[in-house]
This record gives sequence, structure tokens and C-alpha cells, in this order.
Amino acid sequence: MAYDPGLEHAKASLARISLDSCVKCTICESQCPVMEATPLFSGPKFVGPQAERFRHGKSVDHSLDYCSGCSICTTVCPQGVKIAEINAQARAVAKADKMPLRDRLITQTELEGKLLRPFAPIANAALANQPLRTVVEKVVGVHRDAPVPKARFTTFPKWFKQHERERTGPFPKGPIVFFHGCAGGYFEVATSIATVEVLEFLGYEVIVPKQGCCGLAQQSNGLFAQATKAVRKLCAQLRAAGKELTIISSSGSCAGMLRHEAHEIMGIDDPELIDVGSRMVETSEFLLELIDNGEFPREKLQRRELTIPYHQPCQVKSQGIGKPAIRLMETIPGVKVIESGRACCGIAGTYGLKKEKYEVAQKIGKPLFDMVKQTNPELAACETETCRWQIRKGSGAEVIHPVQLLHHAFGLAGTNEIRGMPWEELR
Repeated sequence: MAYDPGLEHAKASLARISLDSCVKCTICESQCPVMEATPLFSGPKFVGPQAERFRHGKSVDHSLDYCSGCSICTTVCPQGVKIAEINAQARAVAKADKMPLRDRLITQTELEGKLLRPFAPIANAALANQPLRTVVEKVVGVHRDAPVPKARFTTFPKWFKQHERERTGPFPKGPIVFFHGCAGGYFEVATSIATVEVLEFLGYEVIVPKQGCCGLAQQSNGLFAQATKAVRKLCAQLRAAGKELTIISSSGSCAGMLRHEAHEIMGIDDPELIDVGSRMVETSEFLLELIDNGEFPREKLQRRELTIPYHQPCQVKSQGIGKPAIRLMETIPGVKVIESGRACCGIAGTYGLKKEKYEVAQKIGKPLFDMVKQTNPELAACETETCRWQIRKGSGAEVIHPVQLLHHAFGLAGTNEIRGMPWEELR
């Protein structure tokens, strides 16, 4: 096996130092969504701080692979133990010499988007075909019922090139960089379009540099070398757009990768990553700051009589930004937001796609799905793409990013109808 600095960091990570602060209070276990759903996982304390003392670079508990990487354990730990980081590093080391082909394939989000785009209708029909999905499950290991995105003919980069030629401004607030992520570029295109149009409506000149994958899916599957390469390339691309500009992202998990995971889990200490991570802001977080500073045209928001269930993804929670999306959406007259009260939707990036973990992911997500059905069975909000796919599949509701609701309330969607909107076609 080739030398991988990321794995070497995982074997000797400073995160291990924090394990001695563990007092075995079991708060992490009481909050762990996976432990609640299955006995196959021994729990974050047991496979994390407790087992780490005996690993010496080798796995001592194979139930570790059932950790979803949601980071809730780290978030709730009163002692500051980096439980999720320790577990992610240990899992990468354990899988290093036996990485499943499936785990290599499902991390190629950007490549999948590019390959599916020219054949979008055929690809979508194939992804909905149960006999074919059953074959894929047996051969590749992706569950036949796992939520999958819709392929799009029009990618966000293609849309933006045309849009950039036509826009006229003015942009009194100056330039701002938009990081759309793989899913926002090829699958959740409506979210990216809505983000750009809202930012421009507010007076910003949106710059969208050429950009690749952040490597999050690879990192969460233990492919540290590939993820590190992706992170460094992406940082160079985003910095090329302007080294002092704020970077906005409507992909909450991808933003978290650059703000937290790449450094804390994989040990990337590059100044370029620190620079990009320090300028990265999730869209709801950025817009709420404008509201609080009195720099937001609240008077231009049209009334929407709407109760909307909202779920904040684990990887947005772990960034410690609070829940800005709730206040952001409730800035719209008539909108009432009901927070899900659930820690996790179950998908955890690629976790819920895997055939051996699909049932666990669905059991974790069921209370959330039921909450959405009871609150508003037609429309819900959530900041990350894979979580939206999971909630759509489980609840039957359309699930949007909070910025899309704002886009609608500003009249940028071109219609007053909300329920039943074909959000993927919004311009």
C-alpha cells in the first residue's frame, strides 16, 4: 500500500489526546442515532475513546464501521472529546487494506453527474427501475430502495455561463464567491440557481470559479489520499477567484468539509485550506447576518401563509453556527417554521446507500419522516443535498434549501404558487 500522509495522521492524530478527557458519562451514547437504531453498533464511547487506547493503529472492534460519522457524539460531549474524529480516523485505518469497490464508486459524485447528464431521462428511468436496482444491489452493494438524485440535462455551471453573459447589475455590494459543490452543480441545480439570484437581488456580484469536489464522500469512506488531493485542488480553485472575498455555499456538508473535517480528521494544515475555511459561510448563516445588521430588504418579501418543517443536517450542526435557517425563513411574513427535533435523517452522506446499512438509516430517519408528514406533507426545508434526498424519499414531501423559500418570497420564482412547485425547474 502506498504511503498516505492522511492515514499516518490518523494513526497518530492529536485527536487521540482528547480521549483521556472521557469520563464515561455516556451522553454520546444516549444521543447516538445509530446506537438507538441497531445493536450492531457498540456505541461511540466504546468504539471511540475506550477502544482507541488499545488500537495502536489496528481495529479492535469491527462494529466501528457502523458509525455513520454524523458527529453528534462530538457535538454533545461535555468534555470536548473528539469522538467522531477519532472514529473516522480509526475506520480509515481499518479499511485501508480492504476498501470495498462499492465505497470507491459511490464517492465519485462529480463524475456521476457528468456521466448521467447527457442521458438524464434514460438515467432517471433506470434509477427508478426496481429489477435493475436489484441487480445493482447484488453486484455493487447499493441498496435497491436507497434514495438517489435526479440527473439533470442542465448543469449549474452551464446555466451560470449563460446567466453571466446576460446579467447587467448594478452590484453595489461588490463581489462574492459561490461554492456550489458537486451535488449543487449536477443534481440540486435549483438550489444553486436560487442562491445566485438571491445574492444578486441583494446587490452582490456572484463569482463562480471552476471548481471540483471537496472530497467529503471520500473522507467519510476512509479514502484519505483521494480526499486530500480533492481538497487541495478545490482550495486553489476557490482562492483563484479572489483571496479576500467571502465564499458562500448552499451545500452545508461541503462547507463543513472545508471548515472542519479536512483539517480535524485528515490533518491537512495547508495555509490555503485555513484561508478558504476561514472565509467559508453557509448561505443561511450569511443571510441572517445581513438581517441582523439591517442590510436586508425585509420589506420586499411577499407574504406566504406557510408552516414548514425544518431539519438541520448533522454536518451543519457540527459547525456550531446555531440554527440560522429558522430565523431566516421566519423573516418572511406568514411563515412558521417547525424544527424537526431529530438529530439525524439517517443518510449520513453515502452511509444510507449501502445495502447492509440501509435499514439502519431508514429506522433512524422514520421519526423525521413522520414529523414531516404530520407538519406539512408537501414541503420541508433542509440545508444539505443527500439529506434532502433521504427526506423526500421517506416522507414524500418536496424538500428545499431555505434559500429557495426566500427566492420565492422575493418574487424571483415567477409564481405565487408554492405547494406542488417543480422546484428543479425554478429560474
